[in-house]
Amino acid sequence: MTRIGLLSDTHSYWDEKYLKYFAECDEVWHAGDIGSDEIADKFEAFRTFRAVSGNIDGTTLKTRYPVFQIFEVEGIKVVMTHIGGYPGRYHTTIPQLLDNEKPNIFISGHSHILKVMNDKQRGILHINPGAAGRYGYQKVRTIVRFKIDGNNIDDLEVIEIGSSPG
Repeated sequence: MTRIGLLSDTHSYWDEKYLKYFAECDEVWHAGDIGSDEIADKFEAFRTFRAVSGNIDGTTLKTRYPVFQIFEVEGIKVVMTHIGGYPGRYHTTIPQLLDNEKPNIFISGHSHILKVMNDKQRGILHINPGAAGRYGYQKVRTIVRFKIDGNNIDDLEVIEIGSSPG
C-alpha cells in the first residue's frame, strides 16, 4: 500500500499543515504552480516528491519538473499535468494523451477548483486537488489524500486546510 498526498497551486505559499496532513503519506504529488524552488525543496526534503511545472513556475522549476509526469505506483498508471481540464472539457492536447497512455488516474491543477470525477468514456479517475496556496479566487484551500493498494484506489479524502484571502 502506498499513501499519497496530492496538492496543486501553492504559488510560493508554504503552510505547515502540509506536513501535518501528509505525515502518514509515502509520497507527495504536486500538480503544478509550485511557485518557488524553496517550496519544492521543502517537499523534496519531506517525502518522495513528484511534481509537474505549472504556468507560473519559473525557469528553474520548469527545468526541475516536466510539463507531464507519467508513472506507475503499484500497477496504477498516473498521468499528471498542470493544465489539463476535466472529463468533457479537457485541454485540446489531453484526450489523445489519455487515449495513448491509458492511465488509471489523470491529475491536473490550474483551475483552483477541486474536482474528483470519473471519465466514464475512458475508465479514468480524474482528480484536481484545488488550490493549496493563498493566491487565487478560491474560498477554501484544499488538498487530497488517498491510498493505492495493488490495483485499488481507496480512502480518498478531501481536506480543507483553511480559507483563502483570494
